[in-house]
Amino acid sequence: MLESPMRIGLFAIAGMARLDDLIDEVRRARDAGLDSVFFGHATSWDALMTAALAGREVPGIEVGTAVVPTFPRHPLALAGQALTAQAMAGGRFTLGIGPSHPQVIEGAHGLSYGRPARHVREYLAALRPLLRGEDVDHHGETLTAVGAVDAPGVTAPPVLLSALGPVMLRIAGELADGTVTTWTRADAVADHIVPSITKAAEAAGRPAPRVLAGAVVALTTDPDGVRRDLAEQFGPASDFPAYRAILDRQGLSGVHETVIAGDEEAVARELRRFADAGATDLLISPRGDIARILELAASLR
Repeated sequence: MLESPMRIGLFAIAGMARLDDLIDEVRRARDAGLDSVFFGHATSWDALMTAALAGREVPGIEVGTAVVPTFPRHPLALAGQALTAQAMAGGRFTLGIGPSHPQVIEGAHGLSYGRPARHVREYLAALRPLLRGEDVDHHGETLTAVGAVDAPGVTAPPVLLSALGPVMLRIAGELADGTVTTWTRADAVADHIVPSITKAAEAAGRPAPRVLAGAVVALTTDPDGVRRDLAEQFGPASDFPAYRAILDRQGLSGVHETVIAGDEEAVARELRRFADAGATDLLISPRGDIARILELAASLR
């Protein structure tokens, strides 16, 4: 069992499977005793709509996005979507957002990725009051948002910001309810993520932030083989600037070196380290025998 409280959830990409199969994954996570399921963005099913559907179809578990890219979505549009999802999920929806990466925003969408920190700060300044049903008249350096979103009877969902570097973690602490990390070992969560965002939240007079730490997990007799497969599949992500910076901070060559892989004892030991590091939530991305991994993760609660 974990010595300190830490919620455990499932991370699933909103794609690469039939929509009904994704909803079944949420049911399995709920039935296994997990606390949440967060959907990542891909060029397939919309992550936010998938989370909303999951919240409607599967009661008793938190659903959310980790994360929705901000540059292609205006705050007025995203606020309306998020409040709809919150209503569909019966108040169990959490909105995770992030600026994504220049390779995606410029390469795929053809949009400028200029000044991402300023963009995120202004985006949150407009989004948070919109989610509360307030009128917004924001004219910033990177975006304009004027108007309001009327969603009767719906409370604003919590907002998380993907953050790995010092500047983004400061913004997350000041303006969001927490952060979502990826490709980070427990040591980086303890030494960098938690202290940085907590300090920023305290300075802004905000409550203690949530820290959702993402981890790829495999139960296997061939950990090196799992890492080789992941390096082949996700190797290019190691060159994304934000990921490269957090990998360098950890002294790692690539994202594959963050994988937690081995037998049940070894995996459980590494998962417990995230609780000791101060993570409030652990989002597990399972590889291989999903049922066994979920059972092991739930047993740690």
